[in-house]
Amino acid sequence: MSFLSPIDLRILDDWQRDLPLTERPFATMAAALDCDEETLLADLARLRAAGTMARVGATCRPNTVGVSTLAALAVPEWRIEDVAQIVGAEPGVNHSYLREHDWNIWFVATAADADELAAMLARIEMQSGLRVLRLPLKRAFNVDLGFRMAGPRHALSLDQPADTSVLQPADRKLLQRLTEGLPLVSEPFAALGAELGLGAQEVIARIKALLAARIITRIGVIVRHRALGWRSNAMVVWKLPDARIAAAGQALVRQPGVTLCYERHGTPDWDHTLFCMVNAKSRAEAAGVIADAAALPELSGAERQVLFSVRCFKQTGAQIDHRSARTPEAAE
Repeated sequence: MSFLSPIDLRILDDWQRDLPLTERPFATMAAALDCDEETLLADLARLRAAGTMARVGATCRPNTVGVSTLAALAVPEWRIEDVAQIVGAEPGVNHSYLREHDWNIWFVATAADADELAAMLARIEMQSGLRVLRLPLKRAFNVDLGFRMAGPRHALSLDQPADTSVLQPADRKLLQRLTEGLPLVSEPFAALGAELGLGAQEVIARIKALLAARIITRIGVIVRHRALGWRSNAMVVWKLPDARIAAAGQALVRQPGVTLCYERHGTPDWDHTLFCMVNAKSRAEAAGVIADAAALPELSGAERQVLFSVRCFKQTGAQIDHRSARTPEAAE
């Protein structure tokens, strides 16, 4: 992990959400951090270049302005590098990990619609010669991965449904830009609006509306937790009768150390449909969180599998609008 100054730590810990929605948000942040705007912008650029920060931007709720699925492949060990490249070459794949399981390459695929998503997964199957396990989202209990790195781990907030009725035609392109990251300039919303044919206040108003509708889950500093020491990360999957899923999911989001929780549609090959993520600095710490979760009354008797992440192949913002998405080189 690169050296982090006290200001770096505050940037990464205090500003993962609630970016000031003003014409000069970085000036407001700088004032709170007791530094000047120019210094803050330089620090943000340095953190991004070092890989500890992915971007300053937004995360969007799955399946609100497109469709997505969690997917997996069972890849022979000698083919892992080759197949990971096939998966990662798809622009719609925004997360891809190697995990400890027979189904070992896991990825999230996002597309504008169901047909585009199906075509993407079909290409992966054709090029790899392997069957893709598809596990689309059924119900979210919490899908916000922003968590503080300092101090005790806190319980999550229960998720609420998104209101997609607020969506306007221009929002897709706006959301695409926000998931790629704001330009690190004094007036980022004006710069973004100039590209989209909107004024800065129009951009801010749309962001506020999309946040209120829970289509944007948060806007702020998007941290790369693995680069900051959170390397023992486990996807824990639980097998329960449908009637017990809701109570179990609600109990998991109240469990400190759990960072994501959702229900997915199962298949004959995968019948553990309640998922949660545990992000920790050591395997022992992760094991403790998992043991505490397994002891919850709502999870009594539940079969579980623990899939530790071994390697991260790809981690980017979701592709919401493929027609306007930038290449990584073009994005600010």
